[in-house]
Amino acid sequence: MRVLDRRAFLTASTALAATLAAPAVLGQAKPKLVVIGGGAGGGTIARYVAKDSGGAVDVTLVEPNPVYHTCFFSNLYVGGFFDYDALGHGYDAMQAAGVALAQDFAEAVDRDAKTVRLRSGAVLPYDRLAVAPGIDFKWDSVPGYGPDAVERMPHGWKGGEQVRLLKAQVEAMRQGGLFVMVAPPNPYRCPPGPYERISMVAHLLKQTNPTAKIVVLDPKENFSKQALFMEGWERHYPGMIEWLPASITEGVKRVDPASMLIETGFENYTADVCTVVPAQKAGAIAEAAGLTDESGFCPIDPATMASRIDPNIHVVGDACIAGDMPKSAFSANSQAKSAAMAIRAALTGARAFPARYANTCWSLIATEDGVKVGARYEPTPEKIASVDNFISQTGEDAALRRNTYEESLGWYAGITADIFG
Repeated sequence: MRVLDRRAFLTASTALAATLAAPAVLGQAKPKLVVIGGGAGGGTIARYVAKDSGGAVDVTLVEPNPVYHTCFFSNLYVGGFFDYDALGHGYDAMQAAGVALAQDFAEAVDRDAKTVRLRSGAVLPYDRLAVAPGIDFKWDSVPGYGPDAVERMPHGWKGGEQVRLLKAQVEAMRQGGLFVMVAPPNPYRCPPGPYERISMVAHLLKQTNPTAKIVVLDPKENFSKQALFMEGWERHYPGMIEWLPASITEGVKRVDPASMLIETGFENYTADVCTVVPAQKAGAIAEAAGLTDESGFCPIDPATMASRIDPNIHVVGDACIAGDMPKSAFSANSQAKSAAMAIRAALTGARAFPARYANTCWSLIATEDGVKVGARYEPTPEKIASVDNFISQTGEDAALRRNTYEESLGWYAGITADIFG
């Protein structure tokens, strides 16, 4: 089995783009690209357009955080397999490669004037705009939950301090206590993510609090890699985890962060630690810019990732409606490369090739017990469509699962270098 290490990932990621670099157009002002969001989608667009245009495009990245902590792999931090500092990535290399960093919040987009207004009051003109703001929450999707509840019941679904808080709460649980997760409805960031998080919480509790219990209250009747997780939970954490779909619980009726009470139509639970992951929508700037539809996400042209609402704006990553592609860091990075190629072609006349997309989502169930799911995709007039897929199988031997876990480590090293330089 071939392990996707950092060098292999970077070689595969950049081989096509390296052939497409276009020289600057002499005697003309540089066209301007503004990118909102410095994660897997936005960071990749900014770096690839700056690199592959050979300096022909003026690229500005708008990102409020000087260090970006990835949400992907934060579960491994919760489980004790990854250091928190290893999740953080800065923008020095990107700036050295020609990307201007505006460390600020994007507050408004004037699509007619082609400008972005920042919280500081600065206004950035653009010829093309890329929007990669990730997700925001539909707070009212869980009655009783809201922004004022996240310290008591952290969501942990945007990385950073929320993940640290959640881990600290798990570590401080009373012996024999109860951990409750309110899982999100579709669509949401990282489909296997809630169940990997349960696995990592269970791994932590098995070592420090082995009589603790975990209850998952799920609005869905099934979930990504379900057979693999169920098999793994029975093998590694027998009797610890109870997964309850809405057909059993009748759904979560209310949460009370003050008392840590979670009410369902089936039973009420008083948790020692509770994580609530609400329903999701595109990051706030996408809605403010008028790029979302009734779903709360952004419709796009599958061939270029251009907005179906405004063709001068490209939307990638968790904020977009990507057809068969899941909302994941791998997806965002893959979409961003096609978007960068389309943007560079529009701004410099460089050649653009047909878009091709890929995704793999790895999950860790226990020590060296890694599983994965993924696919290749192609654009159709209607959507980004899956053309083939793969998934780990139940009953795989320990060596294969260990290789899958090691492959995920190589991917993380490779993709973060690919995004941040």
